[in-house]
Amino acid sequence: MQSTKPGEWVDTGTRLDEIDFTRWRMNIPTDRYTSPEIAEQEHERIWMRVWRVVGRENELPNVGDWKEYKIGDQAYVIVRGKDGVIRGFVNACRHRGNQLCTGGSGNVKRFLCPYHLWSYDLDGRLRGVLRETENVVTPPEKEGLSLLPIPVECFAGFIFLNPDPAAEPLSEYLGPEVADLLAPYRLDEMYTVMDVRESLNCNWKVVMDAFEEGYHISGIHPELLRVITIDPSTSRYKFFDKHSVSMAPFDVANASTYGPQEQVDGILELPGTFPSVQAHLPRFSELVDGYRSADGELEFPEGVTARTLLQRATRETLTGMGLDVSDLTDAQMSDNHGWVLFPNFFMTIRAGEATIIMAEPHPDGDPNRCFWHIKSFMWLPEEFRESFKVEPVEVEEPGSYPYFLALQQDYEQMPRQQVGLRNNRLEFMSLVKEEIVIAHYHSVVDRYLEGAV
Repeated sequence: MQSTKPGEWVDTGTRLDEIDFTRWRMNIPTDRYTSPEIAEQEHERIWMRVWRVVGRENELPNVGDWKEYKIGDQAYVIVRGKDGVIRGFVNACRHRGNQLCTGGSGNVKRFLCPYHLWSYDLDGRLRGVLRETENVVTPPEKEGLSLLPIPVECFAGFIFLNPDPAAEPLSEYLGPEVADLLAPYRLDEMYTVMDVRESLNCNWKVVMDAFEEGYHISGIHPELLRVITIDPSTSRYKFFDKHSVSMAPFDVANASTYGPQEQVDGILELPGTFPSVQAHLPRFSELVDGYRSADGELEFPEGVTARTLLQRATRETLTGMGLDVSDLTDAQMSDNHGWVLFPNFFMTIRAGEATIIMAEPHPDGDPNRCFWHIKSFMWLPEEFRESFKVEPVEVEEPGSYPYFLALQQDYEQMPRQQVGLRNNRLEFMSLVKEEIVIAHYHSVVDRYLEGAV
């Protein structure tokens, strides 16, 4: 008997017409995108209290590897200890507060403050004080002067950090279902193939909103309409306490009215917008040719479509490469699931690949500016990993980085929205039903701003 797979949640997932839209408000105040006062509240009530992704475990492969993470004027250092555990500390010496680590990342045998040469082990314990005997620093005093720890945990290959020393465990913050639903993708085995960070002239929540709905595809990404179906009735939703996941089937536009060859032609167009599909096309073409007659005519029997053949090709290709996809459904071979992990993590994921987009307030505190950070991951056989390795890109000149088409279109759109949101007469945004994920997301923002979390 076939066991239940986590991805089968979509079969019973909430449809748009089943949602109680009175649960969350559909009018979102615009001042939360433009007000310096609200930005300050967000810093204290959200950013200083929530778990967020600050990197990947494989960014710190060796003992002593460290990286810095900043939010506003707060700075932390994350390091892999001698026991292999990744920990986090306030990036400040306990003596006079001097910054311990500068330069973004590196490797150390121990932390050494360059000011007065106090040193700390990788687990944060104060190791040595300059002229310790003369300054009468006793062992009990040294124990109380360890680096200030902050909660750091790892999940699915990601490093999470929370500035709140009393933070709930990450497993409680994410909730019990998130880990079960994501486990079959084997995210921890994927490797980074794109890593770009750039400042944008918009509020960080504009970025989050943009990727929480597909309603804008017709206006911003018209090219997609040629190759994928936009049908809100087929979308499925799952809402958690603070997070959500949604799914829209990945299918050739108007597939039911197209003949087999037209369906196949639609699949062959996908790499222009979804480059990773390219790896599965050789096997896809082989499967398609199996349904051609001697004169080259293509005819699919009942139950076979270009979509099902792409799913089969994806499963067979990934399995042949060495990735275990046995716990993923056929639909997860082709369909992206869109995950929102509050406050700033959006991810699309399907078999063998994922792309995340993270947004954070700009360090200067201007609510009209932010940073977005885009990272793409793929599962790769060991022999290909080095050739796909990428270095992080920090874009200094706006517009200079060549994002792929759909991402470039979003990149250009978001600052335009921010300009409109700054108009004083526009007091709120009016969401439509297809934007229910945005409504749920802002209900969580509301709870934090009201101090209800």
